Amino acid sequence: MRKAVFPGSFDPITIGHFDIVERAVNLFDKIV
Repeated sequence: MRKAVFPGSFDPITIGHFDIVERAVNLFDKIV
């Protein structure tokens, strides 16, 4: 199982944050 950690404050959350998560979904089994 491939896991990734995506740390940050996300205040405010931006389109860029969503873009990174969408790309990571294809590469990892679990994103925290």
